[in-house]
Amino acid sequence: MNDSELKGSELLELDRWSIQVVESMRDFPERFWSGQSTPFMRRAFWLALEEGNAIGSQAGWYGQHLIVCRDGEPVAALPLFVKTHNRGEYVFDHAWAQAYARHGLDYYPRLVTSVPFTPVTGSRVLLAKDVELADVLPALLQGIQALAQKYGASSWHGLFLNQDFLQAYRDVGFSNPQTPKLAERVNVQFLWENQNYADFTSFLNLLTAKRRKSIRVEREKVAAQGITCRWLEGADITSADWQFFYQCYQNTYHIRGQKPYLSQSFFTQLGATMPDALALVIAQDADQNPIASALFFKDEQTLYGRYWGAICDVDSLHFEVCYYQGIEYAIQHDLRWFDPGTQGEHKLIRGFAPVFTHSLHWLAEPAFMDAVMDFTVLERVGVEAYFEEAMGCLPYKKVE
Repeated sequence: MNDSELKGSELLELDRWSIQVVESMRDFPERFWSGQSTPFMRRAFWLALEEGNAIGSQAGWYGQHLIVCRDGEPVAALPLFVKTHNRGEYVFDHAWAQAYARHGLDYYPRLVTSVPFTPVTGSRVLLAKDVELADVLPALLQGIQALAQKYGASSWHGLFLNQDFLQAYRDVGFSNPQTPKLAERVNVQFLWENQNYADFTSFLNLLTAKRRKSIRVEREKVAAQGITCRWLEGADITSADWQFFYQCYQNTYHIRGQKPYLSQSFFTQLGATMPDALALVIAQDADQNPIASALFFKDEQTLYGRYWGAICDVDSLHFEVCYYQGIEYAIQHDLRWFDPGTQGEHKLIRGFAPVFTHSLHWLAEPAFMDAVMDFTVLERVGVEAYFEEAMGCLPYKKVE
């Protein structure tokens, strides 16, 4: 593909690079998608979001994705949205928006780089072969600033960034004083690590007696009602299974008076286009009637718990379907990690350890940028203290 084949518009011309803007992920060169680190940076996932109308101008996720070209040839791409809200991001900046409003400034629109509705750390820049992130990052940051000026956007927020992005930014900032300052925020999620367990019992044996007992009690509550769980790999998930799953998924939102972000067509399209990355667990009552389900994504190392719902209220069923079934699956399939989703200290006592997540932020207003830089330094102290406290709550037996 050369520059003339791109369906975008010219945003910026630099010494070594030119930057194009495209609205759809279909306009990213297909070769860019190979070798991505999570299922959520696969082309099929993004196309399902677009075609299911989860993203787009009608959803407040207006795609203005950046493509960096060298000599007319695309070499890097960055998902980028112009947003008029902060829903579906999981990194909260409501206080910043309120501060802007108190000073008579507009915080919206704002620019966001993230995987929509997906609080999973991973790569965010798609690169051509033999292109280094540090080489193109200065051009991308200039493109972000140019796009912010074009739309009058207050800021840019890069969410759930991996260490490759963070290190590239640090390297570029150290070597190039013209690189804009970005504020780094940290937060905490919870992750289960497979220590080469033979089975669920071997995992339990590493826990304190109190926690072993509490987990067994929870599982026994579910089993005593005749409830069983069955797993379906992506290719084996039928249309009836998807329909029941979506009924459960909708109910999770409806009981909170909210509308689901994602449509049934989004999920069925994933089932057709990336079945290798999906696994569905369905809980059934004693009469074999389905009562709950959860959808998991997976790659070579990690199981990701993403969406859950139930059509009846059963004590401890959520823990069984979303956590214990996932731990068993990860052990059986020799996966190193199980990421159960964002938030929730209740994960700690079930063996999920705290890990840091990272985001970078740039605000166009210099005074607010300085204030945010100060805030993130203070915030980090509190987050690190919380991390240490959480580590002390893990249920694993002390090693002498």
